[in-house]
Amino acid sequence: MTDLTPTCAFGEPTPRTHRIGALTLTEDAGLGLASLALRRDAPAPDLTLPGPGEWAATGDVAVFWTGPGQWMVEYPGGADRDVAADLALRAPGCAVTEQTDGFVCIRITGAPPALEALLERLVNLDPRRCGPGTATRTGVHHLSVFVVRPAGDQLAILGPRSAAQTIWHGLDLAATRQARVA
Repeated sequence: MTDLTPTCAFGEPTPRTHRIGALTLTEDAGLGLASLALRRDAPAPDLTLPGPGEWAATGDVAVFWTGPGQWMVEYPGGADRDVAADLALRAPGCAVTEQTDGFVCIRITGAPPALEALLERLVNLDPRRCGPGTATRTGVHHLSVFVVRPAGDQLAILGPRSAAQTIWHGLDLAATRQARVA
């Protein structure tokens, strides 16, 4: 008989976590995601929709811009429910697509200087432009990912779930190298 026990993105029953020097990497297996695209003549959704490069938390969700007329909506702790159905109620007439199982989210916590030093090693972005409340799509370890900075002491890397091991390896390697220098 097939084993239908749910697993995290790394194939383990519990989220992966690893402390490296001043930084901690943690898989956020509970994050629910749904994409939102505005349609012409649709009523405005009942959400705060940030502009390019921005991330905003409102109530029980957070939203970041992904392209013209498009956003990703985060539901902390919502991976076990139908977040697309909830978003469709908040955004009638908009195109909504469930994204939870398509992405892995790795949260990195640490002091702001350590996070900024890690950003310098990881992405081709000026860390000063990646302050709290920002989100951008960029490359990490040869993969396209979203880098979200919800707070000064926190980063979230969202990338394809099918590449979870590769993303983790790139983050772990960069954090390990940084810890050796610090």
